[in-house]
Amino acid sequence: MKIDIMAFGKISEFIQNQEMDIVNINNTDELKPYLEQSFPQLAGIKYKLALNKDVVQTNLKLSNKDSIAIMPPFSGG
Repeated sequence: MKIDIMAFGKISEFIQNQEMDIVNINNTDELKPYLEQSFPQLAGIKYKLALNKDVVQTNLKLSNKDSIAIMPPFSGG
């Protein structure tokens, strides 16, 4: 399955926007450790995922050509 990765903030300094092929990764809970293994700098910081522009709050199923955004902590106001 192919997914599009977009990185924001300080995370974009070490992860380039790209398309990734993932195998045996079916949901967002499985994706996080895979991303941290692929990008070791990610393991040491807090971040949020968004799936197709919606912030991930619970485990969600992944589909081919989904867009995943990796975002540092943010606050609104």
